[in-house]
Amino acid sequence: MKLKGSQILLECLKKEKVKAVFGYPGGSVLDIYHALFEHSIKHVLVRHEQAAVHAADGYARATGEVGVCLVTSGPGATNTVTGIATAYMDSIPLVILTGQVPTALIGNDAFQEADIVGITRPCTKHNYLVKNIAELPRVMREAFYIARSGRPGPVLIDLPKDIINQTAEFSYPEEVSIRSYRPTVKGNPRQIQRALDEFMKAAKPVIYAGGGVVLSNASAELHALARRLSIPVTTTLMGLGCFPGTDPLCLGMLGMHGTYRANMAVTHCDLLIAIGARFDDRVTGDLRSFAPEAKIIHFDIDPTSISKNIKVDIPVVGDCREILKDCLAAIGKKKVAPRDRKSWLGEIAKWKAGHTMAYKQGKAIKPQFVVEKIYELTRGDCIVSTEVGQNQMWAAQYFQFDRPRRWLTSGGLGTMGYGFPAALGAQVAFPGATVVDIAGDGSIQMNIQELATVVQYNLPVKIAILNNRCLGMVRQWQQLFYGKRYSHSTFEHHPDFVKLAEAYGAVGLRATRPDEVEPVIRKALAVKKPVIIDFVVEQEECVYPMVPAGAPISNMMLL
Repeated sequence: MKLKGSQILLECLKKEKVKAVFGYPGGSVLDIYHALFEHSIKHVLVRHEQAAVHAADGYARATGEVGVCLVTSGPGATNTVTGIATAYMDSIPLVILTGQVPTALIGNDAFQEADIVGITRPCTKHNYLVKNIAELPRVMREAFYIARSGRPGPVLIDLPKDIINQTAEFSYPEEVSIRSYRPTVKGNPRQIQRALDEFMKAAKPVIYAGGGVVLSNASAELHALARRLSIPVTTTLMGLGCFPGTDPLCLGMLGMHGTYRANMAVTHCDLLIAIGARFDDRVTGDLRSFAPEAKIIHFDIDPTSISKNIKVDIPVVGDCREILKDCLAAIGKKKVAPRDRKSWLGEIAKWKAGHTMAYKQGKAIKPQFVVEKIYELTRGDCIVSTEVGQNQMWAAQYFQFDRPRRWLTSGGLGTMGYGFPAALGAQVAFPGATVVDIAGDGSIQMNIQELATVVQYNLPVKIAILNNRCLGMVRQWQQLFYGKRYSHSTFEHHPDFVKLAEAYGAVGLRATRPDEVEPVIRKALAVKKPVIIDFVVEQEECVYPMVPAGAPISNMMLL
């Protein structure tokens, strides 16, 4: 049957089982919005295009599906770049649909024209400029396949206005065949066998699990492997929840703001098993001192990540879940028992007992106390997003994630303004879930206009602002490394967040004393509306432990 390009686009989304699109209309995409008016796909009208991408990102992280956003040409498209780069750094599957001026005007500096394909080439997994209406179904099919397969990532499709207006026969491809793109899924059996031999004989092994475990839905297999071989597990910031935080084998997060036991275990282990992690600089610290006594095994879908930052002894390229399944099957056939790890686990227990996460509660509200109370009152049964900075690190340290896809944060790019729209996206995906954005008073203002969105769609997101009247992590670095020269990091004026919430039609609450924290959280959780809670916290509180930039991860500044 013949359809207009705008109709073909929506039929393609339907074929990909897309349930929600986050977007903002404009001139070049009006025909798409005209077709969308009576379509079954839910459209969420955000208030800024950056928020559209972050919301699609939060939706994707929470569901495991491909997130989709739709924006107009020119400034609408360029406003998406930060969100696209955020998803690219964290390997999140997105399809970004951007309007473009008619093909005859491309390159003429037409009104609201921008070369979004060129602009986003460094921060997309792939991108397309559609020049022929007949190619649109193939492009859409390939875009979704590329976004979700291999190492996931964002794919952008630029749609000229005249192409969207043309008509063509619609037929959606059943198969995808891209000669230059064939991700390796199954691990090499000989490499897996080499890794297993090391698993069995290591006296002091550690599993270092990253976001790839979450993305490949490999949490159950990781847990089975760790329990079967009594191997302790540390996770990256992006890997939180891929291994239960309350499990006795969990070491917590490692790296710059990781736990003492995790950093010491990695420093003294004789075997480090990296699964779906990329040896980020915030994890490794000084490369020369990272796991100096260990053989290193690396399981990863992306061959370019192998030995990129740290030289690896045994690489296994493939999907984490498939590799772990093969490991478990092979272990089941082995007659040799793994080496006894009681001594190693005892050493780790001493590190844990000697250096627990701690803070000193005084008359002022401590931000860690707020996070602990949110965890306690939700019983950990909620989706948590964060902004970036101190609020992000305190959430990572004091909220125990026992399940994957409950933790939404910008790890690689460190994007302020990410958490609130990401929470919005997660709430669209799971209307009945409790979704909490743990925010800073600086970063929440970067996309605070989305209060209008959550009110319009009655999305009961809870925003917990840890309000220390400054850019907390910037101030912390200035305190510790710049002689307390607080150059432009403190705020002399803030909006009244309670009144601001009310102005948008949301609920505003405030706590200024420790004894007010629990009551306001309870009240917020009981309200089926969007809520801002303004927690006025200790301004000079720092995130500890902390590893100074470039130092070994065993060199921790403690409380």
